[in-house]
Parts: sequence; C-alpha cells; structure tokens
Amino acid sequence: MSPADEVLRPMLRTVETIIDEESLRARLDAGERLRVKYGVDLTAPDLHLGHAVNLWLMRHLQDHGHTVVFLLGDTTTRVGDPTGRSRTRPVLGEEEIARNGQAFLEQVSLVLRTEPELLEVRRNSEWYGPMGVSEMLSLFSLTTHAQLMARDMFRDRVAQGREIALHELAYPVLQGYDSVAMDSDLTIVGSDQLFNEMMGRHYQQRLGRRPQAVMTTVITPGLDGGAKQSKSLRNYVALTDAPGEKLGKVMSLPDALVGTWASAYTDLPDERVAEIAAAAEAGGAPARDAKLDLAAAIVSRYHGADAAARARAQFLAVFSAGAAPEEIADLELACAGADRDAASPSGVGGVRIPALELLGRARPELSRSAARRLLAQGAVRVDGAVVTDPEAILEVADGALLRTGRRSWTRVRLAPGPG
Repeated sequence: MSPADEVLRPMLRTVETIIDEESLRARLDAGERLRVKYGVDLTAPDLHLGHAVNLWLMRHLQDHGHTVVFLLGDTTTRVGDPTGRSRTRPVLGEEEIARNGQAFLEQVSLVLRTEPELLEVRRNSEWYGPMGVSEMLSLFSLTTHAQLMARDMFRDRVAQGREIALHELAYPVLQGYDSVAMDSDLTIVGSDQLFNEMMGRHYQQRLGRRPQAVMTTVITPGLDGGAKQSKSLRNYVALTDAPGEKLGKVMSLPDALVGTWASAYTDLPDERVAEIAAAAEAGGAPARDAKLDLAAAIVSRYHGADAAARARAQFLAVFSAGAAPEEIADLELACAGADRDAASPSGVGGVRIPALELLGRARPELSRSAARRLLAQGAVRVDGAVVTDPEAILEVADGALLRTGRRSWTRVRLAPGPG
C-alpha cells in the first residue's frame, strides 16, 4: 500500500469528493507534512456530530503527522457568511466573538490533538487588521463580478428580488484569501463551503502559490430524518452533550437512518456498520438493539467504553424499568417574592404555572397543538403525577421532576424573581 493509500483509504467512508486528488496523492507519497486548513466563523459555538465528521478526518491526518491550522475567523465573523442564508446575517459584537472563539477551542479539543506541532491556532485579523485599502482593492481586482454571481445562492436571491449586501459578495474573497495567508495545502469542508474554498485555490494560483486540495464530506439528515443537524431545528447531538444525553438523543433516530449514522459518525468497521444497518431495517427488537449499538459506539468515541456502558445500562433502566435517568437537564423558572421560602435550600418555595405553559418552557420545540396532544395522551408527569388538563394550574416545587414523553426529563429549578 502506498503512503497516500495508507492515509486516504480510511477517510473515504465520509469523503464525498476530492478536488485535485492526483496532486494530493503525490504530496503524500513524497512524505510532505501538510498544513490542513480548518476555519470557523465565531457565531454560535455549538459543534455537533455533523461538524465532527470533518474533525475526525483531521484527527486522522494529525495521527499521520500532519498539522491542522485552526482559523478563528474573527474578521470574517464581522462580515457574516451568507452561505445558506436568504437574508443578510446579523453581525456580532466584539465580546461575543471573543467568547465564542474560546468555546470553539474547547470543543474542537474533544476531537483534535492539541500538541503545538499538530495544532496551530490563527486568527484572520492577523492579516486583515493591518491590510490597507489599496492592498484590499488589489485583492478584489483578482475576482470578477461574474465569478461571484456564479454562486447559486446569490443567483437565487437576485431571482427572488432579495438584496445582496456588498460585504456578502466580499465574503468568498476573504475566505479564499485566508488559504493564501495560512499557506493551506488541504481543506476539509461540507459541500456548502466548496465555492468559498475553490476561491482559495483561485487566489493561491493567481498569487503564485501551489493550490490547496479540497475535500468535501457527506452531509447526513438530523435526528428527525429531515434537514441536516441544526441548532435551530433542535435535531442534533452536540459534542458537549453528556454521555447519557448523547445516547438518549440517538435512540430517537428513525430506524432507516441507523446505518447512515453508523457509517458517518462512528469508527466501527464497515462489516459491523452493515450488520447494524441490516438489523435496523428488520424492525422490532433487532432494530432497537442496533440503535443501542450505534448510540453506544458514538458515546464511546467521545467519552470511552466505560461511559458508553453506563449510559446504555441507565437507558435500559429508564425505559424498561421506568427509573429516572442520572443526567437530567435543568429548567429554570422565576419565582415571585411572595412565593419564597427562606427555609428551603434554594431560598425559593414553589411557583404556580399553567400546565401548557410549563410544557412549553420544558419542550420549546413543540407546537401548542403538539403539546396539547402530549398532555391528552397522559405522557406528562410532574413528580410522577399524570397531568392531562392543559389549563390546570400546577404547584411546582423547586427540584420537581418533569417527564414529558418517554425520553424527555427535566428538573425544575426555581430562582428568585422580581417582587
């Protein structure tokens, strides 16, 4: 097996396309140490399993001695990436950008190795901060309006009569030039970022550099079987989720996606992935067990085999024997001054709240009609007592355990409110 095959073959399960594969293979066969570009804009720092597909490929490259150059896009965040947006993205403030940057660093370290020779952290303010107007205009002169408007997203917005701000047209230029400034040899992105990274190849070539290779990776449906994982759709498994929460979320996955997720989000051998996919398609108990195997493999990848075994045992105890899970998310409710009880540990007594409102606070992804159906089905319990009337006024104590469906548990925490 050639050096290039040794590196690339284990990656192909989650790689969709490789731009300039021949050159990439030649560099790997020659034993070159590559600089792998990984750039993020510092918007919401909630990395999930979908993002981690690329991170694990980069980790694989690190294990072979290559360096990941992690770019914190503090300048491009102020511009706003228009990718996937039908409207202009709002721009964040300095403090939020700095806070998000630190959160990103903490989350990528869950996957990437952090030795200085394997992980280099850069910020694009390093080159855009001191760049003058004449230099910026010179950079813009290397790109035509027709090149930028070739992007389908921009064409769609024009066809719909929606505005495109000038800074949005500049964004692919800035992301592309990042590849020049970072001396990038390879970048690994989702297919939605291919246009911007091809701009990187364009600028490297125009400025006399060797162009980076570009890998695009598979994008899989989220937990609901629809769109890709997204915070706004609440259909994702976050890297920072606790082991039990990861496992419980994966258990809500449609059976038809078990094989797809096993291939994309685990390091199980191909033969085992095929077995899990076949069992999931069979339905019934085999499908449940296959999903448990998938969920445990995902947890094990991030938290270790012991944590996966504990999460699996706890899940079975909760959903087979009716026990409460060990890891329960908190729901904070404000309690008016008249309800405070100085004798309680929290200094707060109870709160009166309509059942439908409490359910809406605990499960904001539910529509009002879906919440009413859940109540009518007897699937909502407060400290074990079934609640079916959406208009009922509940007396909820600090620490009350709220169960809303088979897999959703919340611990109410009351905080002193105004008054």
